Amino acid sequence: MALFGLITWQVVADGPLVRLDERVGDSLFRRGPAALTQLFSDLGGVPVALPVLVCAMAYALWRGARRLPVYAALTMAAVPALVIPLKVATARQGPLTEAVNYYPSGHTATAAVAYGASALLLLAVDRPAWLRAWMPPAAAVLLTAVTGVGLVLHGYHWPLDVLASWCLGPVLLAPLWWVSRWRRSGPRATR
Repeated sequence: MALFGLITWQVVADGPLVRLDERVGDSLFRRGPAALTQLFSDLGGVPVALPVLVCAMAYALWRGARRLPVYAALTMAAVPALVIPLKVATARQGPLTEAVNYYPSGHTATAAVAYGASALLLLAVDRPAWLRAWMPPAAAVLLTAVTGVGLVLHGYHWPLDVLASWCLGPVLLAPLWWVSRWRRSGPRATR
């Protein structure tokens, strides 16, 4: 959270970190195959990330969990509730555009929470042989990282926009992680 606070302060104050961010971003934009960076960027969009979470929630319900999918939905709802006011308050101009409200990256935050919550749900309700304990978290981290990289390389976001959302993801997921962890080790009543 401290890193997120530092980044936000620099964005609001137009500090030296922002100038460095813009130089780095300018050197990265439009690198790599456009179709691939677009695909990576799209992984954080609601039309892609939300169905993944909905499937994980449905699976958790099917496996008998009742409260965890609700907590996951509330966690996902926290993303726009937090990100949109931050975008408006900072009014940061995006790269390659005159438009504002680019900080923090909503696509990156959406990816972090949707894929992270999906991993937590899968781990909380099931551990069959095909679902190793490391697979869902590794997939969530990979999908979130790839989303952020795609957003920067395609020129949709500055690197600090993405880094800030990477910082927000674990903070937003922490309550769900705690509840899902307690469910795995606690009484069955927490379903």
